Amino acid sequence: MNLWWAILLAGAGCWCLKLAGLSVPSRVLDRPLVQRVADLIPIALLAALVAVQVFTTGHRLVVDARAAGLAFAVLALVLRAPFLVVVFGAALTAALVRLAA
Repeated sequence: MNLWWAILLAGAGCWCLKLAGLSVPSRVLDRPLVQRVADLIPIALLAALVAVQVFTTGHRLVVDARAAGLAFAVLALVLRAPFLVVVFGAALTAALVRLAA
């Protein structure tokens, strides 16, 4: 039953956070600094998620085949490759590095 209380509490917290966001006056949201920060927050969160998923295992920092896959994905994105090429190329690169190791 403790799990359900945690789920209900998390849901109530999310609802309160959304309500707080909707309660911010529009004069605050119209400021250029707030708009720039709001545009950059999703990018920073996604970059942090990628870094955690690629460079950690449990509580340890590691550099393994996932880093090679990320390097391929970055290179493919810089070269403006299609999304599927980026994803499948990164997966193939990581798989080949694991196979070689």
